[in-house]
Amino acid sequence: MPQVPDDRPRWGTTIPLEGVPLTRLADVCRELEDLGCTDLWTAEGMGTDGITPLAVAAAVTREAHLGIAIASVFTRGPALLAQTAATLAGLAPGRVTLGLGASSDVLVEQWNGLEFAKPLSRSRDVVRFLRAALTGERVEEQYDTFSVRGVRLGSVPPEPPRIVLAALRGKMLDLAGSESDGVALNWLTAEDVGTVAPAVTAHGPRDVVCRVLVAPTDDADVARGIARRLITTYLNVPVYRAFHAWLGRDELAPMWAAWDAGDRRGALAAVPDHVVDALVLHGPPERIREGLAAYVEHGVTVPVTMLLPVPGVDPVQACRDLAPR
Repeated sequence: MPQVPDDRPRWGTTIPLEGVPLTRLADVCRELEDLGCTDLWTAEGMGTDGITPLAVAAAVTREAHLGIAIASVFTRGPALLAQTAATLAGLAPGRVTLGLGASSDVLVEQWNGLEFAKPLSRSRDVVRFLRAALTGERVEEQYDTFSVRGVRLGSVPPEPPRIVLAALRGKMLDLAGSESDGVALNWLTAEDVGTVAPAVTAHGPRDVVCRVLVAPTDDADVARGIARRLITTYLNVPVYRAFHAWLGRDELAPMWAAWDAGDRRGALAAVPDHVVDALVLHGPPERIREGLAAYVEHGVTVPVTMLLPVPGVDPVQACRDLAPR
């Protein structure tokens, strides 16, 4: 059964900080907690894995909530995923969230050589398996997308981790609300949250975790240049392209057309400034805080900034400047 979300104000940051050596991660985590960050979250895509940094954070923080958004339901086996979640929850009792998601065909098939099949069913089955396994009971079950035989955790956490599900549209949003503790959102505007979150919270109070991209610079041209490259890369991935088409973001049609024609420079130039500014926060710290507040106003309960690397900007100092006031 879904757990009741924590109703205290939350303010998250993505770790590790790009551009800061991993050897400094422990010190950075301590400082982020001291600055008032209630949450430290990892991502798992093209950079570090999502688990190791959380283990470091668990060892050096006292109260910060620790989460991954997201661990793919395809790239780790069900039992290994349960063991990993249980270990983290044992290291930081009561302050771990396991964000799960289907990821994308690029990461699952092209990078890991696995079949990207029935993502909705696989996500549902993994959530159900984890709910059972994390209690310590023996699980022997034939699910629709996999089977397990005699799985029993040897180390059961004193409090199971919360589970949130990455979702973009329709059935996956409904699944996040009906069978998990909330949803993990990404690549959407503050106003978009008002479109997608109600499908989750219709099932009751739920965590609405949202990663928000931030380019910490006053130079709009530099920020938009960095953001455009990311938008062109990510929003042409089929799942994100379909998501923004579903949201009615017709302004991206010229970008998609240029991309399909093999015109990468044309696709980059076709992204309008107002779309860039809505998807990636930039400017002075006060403006970025206002942007984050807009996400909360539209239903986000756990805003999680992800600092983009900006030439000449120290990411640790940027975190200090953006610390909650």
